[in-house]
Amino acid sequence: MSDPSREVILTNALVDVSIEGWRFLRAVEHATSGLDAEQHRRTVSRCNYFRKKLTDTLTCLDLWFVTLDGTKYESGVAASAINAEDFLGAEDLVVDQTIEPIVMGASGVVRPGTVTLRRAV
Repeated sequence: MSDPSREVILTNALVDVSIEGWRFLRAVEHATSGLDAEQHRRTVSRCNYFRKKLTDTLTCLDLWFVTLDGTKYESGVAASAINAEDFLGAEDLVVDQTIEPIVMGASGVVRPGTVTLRRAV
């Protein structure tokens, strides 16, 4: 078995950092709800700037995120559900929250995502 190329190592490192950046943005956006209007606006603006930089960087490598919030959860989706055992045998499940996005590339799934589920209403 051959060692991974430098390009593969760098791509995997970028994917790791990008996913952590995505998770950090979600946490910051959630935390801004208690800020006054001006602080909230500035923080959201900074988050939007960082999100654009993150997206542009991934695009350079022909990579992108896919989030599944609110979509129907079906077998074969490229994401594991951390609470799937709570719904054994249940139908009509939807993704409640994307914990980690799916990372897609030109040739398909680069890294599967992680989600939580809920029953459809």
